[in-house]
Order: sequence, then C-alpha cells, then structure tokens
Amino acid sequence: MTEKPSIRLFIDAPLSEGVAVACNEDQANYLGNVLRLSAGAEIAIFNGRDGEWRARIAEIRKKRCMLECLERIRPQHDGPDIHYLFAPLKHARLDYMVQKAAELGVAHLQPVITRRTVAARVNLERMRANAIEAAEQCGVLRVPTVGEPLKLEALLAQWPADRQMIFCDEGAEVANPLEALRALAPGPLAVIVGPEGGFDPTERQALQGCPFTTAISLGPRIMRADTAAVAALALVNATLGDWH
Repeated sequence: MTEKPSIRLFIDAPLSEGVAVACNEDQANYLGNVLRLSAGAEIAIFNGRDGEWRARIAEIRKKRCMLECLERIRPQHDGPDIHYLFAPLKHARLDYMVQKAAELGVAHLQPVITRRTVAARVNLERMRANAIEAAEQCGVLRVPTVGEPLKLEALLAQWPADRQMIFCDEGAEVANPLEALRALAPGPLAVIVGPEGGFDPTERQALQGCPFTTAISLGPRIMRADTAAVAALALVNATLGDWH
C-alpha cells in the first residue's frame, strides 16, 4: 500500500478523481518556498465535504500551484453534531480555544456576547484560519463553521428546541458532570461556556429557565474559559459524542 502523504492542506473547492484544483498564494508559497516541493510531489488535501484525497503537484511557481486529485484516501466523516458557544477571549487565548474546539470535532463555533464579555470585537476570519490550521495538523476532516457574534438574549430567543444546550455552571445542582450528561438523550447538542468572571446572575437565571438547557459542573476548581472549553467538550464527547 502506498504511504499516505504527511502534508495536509485544506482546499476550498470540490474534490473528485482527476479534477484540477488551485492553491491560494499562501499555500503555493508554503509548498514551493518553505517546503521546496516540486512538480510530481504528492500531498493530502480535504475540503470538509468530500473526504481526504491524495493529490499530485501538477504545476508550481512563485505564487501559483495547481494540484491534481488522484484518489480518495478517506471518506468524509463529520463527527458529532456539537456546537460550541463561547464568550470571546482576547487574542492568543481565543486562538487556542478555537484550535482545541476544532480538534475535538465541533461542527459550529458561535461567539456569544455576554454582560461580562471583555473582547466584544471578534475577527471571524482569524477564527476560521485557526480552525483550518488545527484540522490540517490533526487529521480532522471537518472544519467547523463560524457564526456571527450574537448577544446571549438573542441566542436564547431563537434557539431551536431540538438542540440540547449544556451549560457549564459552577453552581450546578448535580456535582458529577458525567451523571448529568448520561441523563440526556442522544441528539444535536451545544456546549456554552461563559466569560472570565462567569455569567452574571440574570444570565444564569435565564439559562437555567430554558427547557433545553442542562447545567453541569466542571469540578471543584475554577478554570479559565479556554481550559473549561477543553474540559467540557471532552466530557461531552466521552458521554454523548463519538468517543464511546
């Protein structure tokens, strides 16, 4: 069996056998000037829809690279239907959180503006770039979609009743998060983590009053929001996602 290429790139174009696809300028520079690959070299490519493909560099120049799809290496696998909702953080910590959420297989990233949110302005293109980079490096086939920021009140008002929302709450009645999660039925899910300092009392009351929310504890220690994201998504994947 031919060895799978170690270099993976996300290509935002339809992929099928024999089709030619173009890299963007940054990707062409990376392949040609950083990795110093030449025509005939093989890499793996994916688009989040058509699986992963072995591709050959057909042409490469300073700012241009054309690839030819040879064969599909892996069929598309999308993972669990989990949305991750979060109050935006600043710069590097937001980058980290987005990367880890992508690695953990979330389908959608949704910034939520709360009363204690510090970073109200969100660079959605940077978020998507971080999600793509994480998917490229970790073998993930799906790149999560990124939503426009919403205020918490608007989010709750338009929330679909069939998607359960798991609310990370320091004051959850059930101290064991696994016990609370195992009581839920399988189906579309969302995990929401608040800002530094947590949700304010009015927001906590609003979340607790929604019929689609379940509060879980993340243990006896207070976590930073980016740490809480990893902990909560790991718990959800292990009980209701695709880890069991």
